[in-house]
Amino acid sequence: MSEKHEHPGQTSEEGRLGLRADCENCFALCCVAPAFSASTDFAIDKPAKQACPNLKTDFRCGIHSRLRQQGFRGCTVYDCFGAGQKVSQITFGGEDWRRAPHTARRMFEVFPVMRDLHELLWYLTEALTLQPARSLHGELGLALEEIERLTRNGPEALVELDVAARRRDVNALLLRASELVRAEVRHKKKDRRGADLIGAKLKGADLRGANLRGAYLIGADLRGADLRTADLIGADLRDADLRGADLTGSIFLIQSQLDAAKGDAGTKVPPSLTHPAHW
Repeated sequence: MSEKHEHPGQTSEEGRLGLRADCENCFALCCVAPAFSASTDFAIDKPAKQACPNLKTDFRCGIHSRLRQQGFRGCTVYDCFGAGQKVSQITFGGEDWRRAPHTARRMFEVFPVMRDLHELLWYLTEALTLQPARSLHGELGLALEEIERLTRNGPEALVELDVAARRRDVNALLLRASELVRAEVRHKKKDRRGADLIGAKLKGADLRGANLRGAYLIGADLRGADLRTADLIGADLRDADLRGADLTGSIFLIQSQLDAAKGDAGTKVPPSLTHPAHW
């Protein structure tokens, strides 16, 4: 099973091929490794490293087509960035945890580490497409290669990895890239990093070039808002109303953020992402 990330000569989409979930080649690790807490996102409590009761023996979800109706909205907005198939087919060589129970504990420990590394690869791949940040492309490329190298480590090395330190280093680099992109927006830019914007009335707001990193936009009214070149890394968009909003050119927006929000056919999204089926 091959893995591709963007390097010189590759398109952005080619660089993301190995960073998209391929459930057919995964041993349903997202249905086992994480813990669920009964909430609006999950209908039940589920301890970590225990299979969801909806998981079938063939590693398929028994209620996949009815997840939202059955109270498992959280499953529909989860993205492993391709970590599931990487752990299943490469780190553990296709040996599944049901047929080889001795692999289960380590596999479930490795999965969240790999998921974090693959998320960093996704952001670095995007950063390498940002032309205003081309002065950083050398550093970004080296960082991507280093994270890729770490993903090829064995299970023992992966569980011992200080992922938080890697995230801090990469995030500092991504922030520098973001600042270069947003500097090209000439009007005064809003700095809402980590802001509490829960339920905020932002209909039609001009948020071009805004720093919305880690902002809480839960239930915010963003209808018709202009979010081009806004930095949305880590922004919580659960139930945010994005109908008619323009997110083309937004920075570091990921599919799971869109999946958690509300939108319509008039919502403009970056070409690497898609309109969620429930919109």
